[in-house]
Amino acid sequence: MGAIEKVSRFAGKTFTFWVIIVAVLAYMYPGNFKWLGGYVVPLLGIVMFGMGLTLSAADFKEVFRRPKEVALGVVGHFIIMPLLAFLLAVGLHLPKEVAVGVILVGCCPSGTSSNVMVFLARGNVALAVSIASVSTILAPIFTPLLIFLLASKWVHISVGSLFLSIVQVIIVPLCLGFLIKKFFGKQAAASTKAMPLASVIAIVLIVSGVVAGAQAQIAKTGLLIFAVVILHNILGYCLGFFFSRLFGMDLSKQKAVAMEVGMQNSGLGVAIASTSFSPLAAVPSAIFSVWHNISGSILAFIFSKIDDKHKEEKDKDKKLAG
Repeated sequence: MGAIEKVSRFAGKTFTFWVIIVAVLAYMYPGNFKWLGGYVVPLLGIVMFGMGLTLSAADFKEVFRRPKEVALGVVGHFIIMPLLAFLLAVGLHLPKEVAVGVILVGCCPSGTSSNVMVFLARGNVALAVSIASVSTILAPIFTPLLIFLLASKWVHISVGSLFLSIVQVIIVPLCLGFLIKKFFGKQAAASTKAMPLASVIAIVLIVSGVVAGAQAQIAKTGLLIFAVVILHNILGYCLGFFFSRLFGMDLSKQKAVAMEVGMQNSGLGVAIASTSFSPLAAVPSAIFSVWHNISGSILAFIFSKIDDKHKEEKDKDKKLAG
């Protein structure tokens, strides 16, 4: 298991590199990867099962300790990213399928890698985990409703079928992982060491299948999608940061909310687009999957160098007073 754990850690640290390499190969040789598009749902199920294995009741204690801040983070996530997606789609006159894809990824819950980025940024990890967990659990309700409200302008939306898809792809494997950890703790603890490797492989295969399936459309609209995804993500970070600041959160919490707002569960976007819409609609989510790990790493590095000077001054005053 030691060797698997080392390989798993290496895969997690070099995740973005492998996604980029395989995405390029899938674009150049789509015939070799297109068949993977039919396995998006079970592959994402593996990722969410792995997330479930890492969850515990303690992760939800923060919800009861500081419900206002968790609620603000979740509300910020489900308001800022969907509205940004809609405004970009309308303002830039995006083609129908691209517009739907951008809105789709904007309506997804918080990203599975955001908690790691918050840790690297020296942010409030407990708050980040709670926001990610709550937004994921609420996804079957809010994601279909938001897609219906914002994307009906372009395509017919079936809220019921989207709800069932999200429950199947997100909630079932997540709950299964959580229950296995609760009742088979030792076995689950051993499995979690290999799960980062399994998750990386699953996401890499998902991205390659989507890129191969939409290769022709990417050739026509790829640069536009890249530009919109990058703009969407960066604006999400900025607005999430200032949104939390507006409500008086300290810097560590601002870092957490910024990451949780700006990073999406783009794998879910890929799964929904692949099963309910079109291959091109899945491309923004696939590109987001690559890009937000790059931008998240850069932002985490920048955030890690920024300290809350106001908090440090308060701490010094308390020590002097004591």
